[in-house]
Amino acid sequence: MHALKDKVSQKLSNLFADSPSQSASPRFSNSDSPKAKLSSSVGKSLSSYFSFVVPQSGNDDELESCPPLPIRTDSYESIENCKPENGQSKAGTFISIDEDKESSKGGELAKGEIGNDYLEEVKQMRELTESSVFITANLCEFLQASLPNIVRGCKWFLLYSTLKHGISLRTLLRRSGELPGPCLLVAGDKQGAVFGALLECPLRPTPKRKYQGTSQTFLFTTIYGEPRIFRPTGANRYYLMCMNEFLAFGGGGNFALCLDEDLLKATSGPSETFGNECLASSTEFELKNVELWGFAHASQYLSS
Repeated sequence: MHALKDKVSQKLSNLFADSPSQSASPRFSNSDSPKAKLSSSVGKSLSSYFSFVVPQSGNDDELESCPPLPIRTDSYESIENCKPENGQSKAGTFISIDEDKESSKGGELAKGEIGNDYLEEVKQMRELTESSVFITANLCEFLQASLPNIVRGCKWFLLYSTLKHGISLRTLLRRSGELPGPCLLVAGDKQGAVFGALLECPLRPTPKRKYQGTSQTFLFTTIYGEPRIFRPTGANRYYLMCMNEFLAFGGGGNFALCLDEDLLKATSGPSETFGNECLASSTEFELKNVELWGFAHASQYLSS
C-alpha cells in the first residue's frame, strides 16, 4: 500500500517538475495572438487615419500642409445609367450633368426661337410679292389693318421703286397705271423715318394746281416710334395734288408731304386736311427711297 502511494507521489513530483514555473515567461503572450495582432493593426490604422484627416491642434503649419482627402468617383453613375423609372429618378443616385451638352441645348433653343420669329415675320408679310426697303413685319401688320376692305387679302405688287426703276416722278406716274384702285406710297428719309400715303391709282398729272383724290386717302409715319395714321379731318378736300413737277398731299397751311420731280428731296409740315404734324425727321429732307405698291389677286395682275 505504501509502495503504491510512493509511486504515485513520485510521478506527480516528476510531472510538476517538467511543467514551466509561474515565474517563467509564457511561450505565447496575449499580444502575439492573431486576434491581438488584428486589434493592434486596426487600432493603428484607425489612429493613423484620424491623425491624417484631423491634424493636431496648435500647429497652423501642419493644418496648411494637410493634403486634401481623395474623392472616390467609382460610385458615381453617369447620366446614361440614371434614366428615370416610371417618371422618377433613382433614389440616392448622384447624376453628373454635362455642361457642354446643356450649353448646346441652350444654343439649339435659341436657334429655335430665332427660327420661330423669322417664320412669324414671313407669315405676316406673305402678301408682299417682293422685298421692301422700308416695310417690316410690324409696319405690314399695321398697314394691313388700315387698308380699305376692298384690298384686304390681296397680294402686294411692287409697281415702282427708285432702286429698280430710277429716280423719276414721271416713271412713277406711268407705272401707277399698271393696276387700278388704291395704291400705297412708301418713302423714307436718311435719318430712319418711314412715311407714306394711300392714294387712288392710276395717278393723272394735271397742267395746273388742282386737288384730286378721295376721302379714303390717308397718311402714315413711324416718326413717333410706333406706326401712326392720319385720316382726313373733314376740314377740306385737299387730298392729293399731282403734277409733273411734284406730288403733294394735304393742304391748308402746308403740304403734309411733297415729293419733287426727281424724288430726291421732299418737305413735310402740319396740314389741316389730315391734322398731322411733320411726318419726317425734319421739314426739309433727302429721300432714301420711294416705293409704290399696288393691290390685286395674283391672277388679275399677271393677266393685266
